[in-house]
Order: sequence, then structure tokens, then C-alpha cells
Amino acid sequence: MTIPNIPVTVEERAAMRRRVGLIVMLTSAAVFSTAGLFTKGVSASAWSVIFWRGIFAALFTTIYVARRGAINEEFIKMGRPGLLVALLGAFGTAAFIPAFKLTSIANVSLIYATAPFCAAGVAWLWFREQPERRIMIATCVALLGVGLIVAESFGELHLRGDVLALWMTLMMSSVMVVYRRYPNTPTGGPAALSSIVLLPIALYFGDPFTAPIFEIGIMAAFGLIFAVASVALSEGARRLPPAEAALISAMEVPLAIVWAWAFFAEQPSVLVAIGGVIILASVFGSQVASIMFDRKKPNPY
Repeated sequence: MTIPNIPVTVEERAAMRRRVGLIVMLTSAAVFSTAGLFTKGVSASAWSVIFWRGIFAALFTTIYVARRGAINEEFIKMGRPGLLVALLGAFGTAAFIPAFKLTSIANVSLIYATAPFCAAGVAWLWFREQPERRIMIATCVALLGVGLIVAESFGELHLRGDVLALWMTLMMSSVMVVYRRYPNTPTGGPAALSSIVLLPIALYFGDPFTAPIFEIGIMAAFGLIFAVASVALSEGARRLPPAEAALISAMEVPLAIVWAWAFFAEQPSVLVAIGGVIILASVFGSQVASIMFDRKKPNPY
């Protein structure tokens, strides 16, 4: 019995591509939300964390690329967009890890929630991409949640850590925009290279070989989850508009606050809890609105 070939429309392909983007972006957000746990869970300095995390992240990512038989495409042929992603990722990581050492997990995470605005701004300045109205509405709602969290913890914020977190947010948002602008840019090679670039710098400024063995194990696990999250972020970003990709990744905020409360007893206040719920509601609300809008579209076939 021959199974007939069912033609797939352009709209169906686009919808499937978007669903895959949503799934991997949600995965990335969930994994990235644990970064603060690994960073605060060791006594090693920020540069030592960057060093060991970088070694294992690059190793795991390279193994992943090699098993796919894509060394040539991912590394040698990554092109200028791939090199740009690697540099942006390195700049972001160099700020990301120290930020957790200088301020709270909640503060770093809530500042990262401004990523939708950064991504939308960079995309508009670069190639004039206009975000959809529902995304702008959702980001405004998410900003309300961030405002509640900031209002509660503003007096306790540490300026240096917050500035580093803001810089990291700008770098990660720019990575999303690069993948949107150049969707054929490889993911694994640039992610591994971003870790490798920082190794000599971390070795110069830090003293990673004095870290206890069990802490090196923790940082190795950090490298593994960072590799998974980085690849997922890149794969999701190439399938979604920058503002929407950044909005989905903002789910990291309330999740990180929950982990901080569960493992470090960083007790969130009522306002922080409400702000996290609002951010989650804005993320899911935007997706429900998108599904309803797509269903109302007339079928041209």
C-alpha cells in the first residue's frame, strides 16, 4: 500500500518552524534559569567559574558538533555572522558570571527581562524590523512585572552587578538579532568559540587550578547545561522574531527566583512573586493570542 504524499503549505511550514522555535526557546530559558545556582554554589572566583565552565562547555559543544559530522560547517565555515555571535557571546559571558557574584540572582534575572526591548531596538536600528503589536503589548505587561520587582528591591541593588547584568542582556539580545538576520549562521561552532575566547583571559585574571575538585565538578556540570542552553537559544532565535524570542527567554526570570528561594533561601517578597506571575502571564498570553490569531486567518487553499 502506497502512502500518498500530502502537500505541506508555506503557512504550515512556517507554523511548524515557529512551534519548534518556541519549544527550544522555552528549553533554553528553563536551563539558563539555573545559572545563578551554579555560580553562587561555588566559592571559586568569577574568572575561575568562567574558565572551567568555558572548557567543559566548549568540549561538550564540540562533541555534539562532531557527532553530527558538522565540524566543517560549524567551525570552518561559520563566516562573519558566526564570528560576531562568538564575540557577542564572549562579552556577554564575561559579564554574566561576575554579575551573579556582585548582586542577587533575582536582580540579574529581572534585569535580563528587559531583553525584549533590547532585541526589538537592535533589530529596528539594524534592519528596521517592526515587532508585532501583540509582542509589544506583552513586553509592556512584562515590564510591569519587572517594575514591581525593582520597586521592592531597588534599595538593595548593587550597581556594579546590575550594570554587568544589563551589558549581558544587551549582548544576548544582539545574538538573537544576528540569528534572525542571518538564519543560516551555525550554532554549535560560535557557542564553543565564545567559551574558548575567554579561556586565556580567565586564566590571566583568575586562579582556576586552586579550586577544589568537587567545585570543578560543579562547574563542569555548569558547562554542560550552558552548552545545551546556548545551542537551544540559537536554534530558537533563528525561528522567531527577536522581540518574541527575547520575550520567551524572559521566563528565566521567575524560574530563577524560584530556584534562588529553594536552594539559597532568597525569600521573594509578595511584590516579587506578583511580578514573576505577571511576566509568566505576559509570555503565555502572547502565545495564546498568536494561536487565536492564526486560527482566524482565512485559509487561501
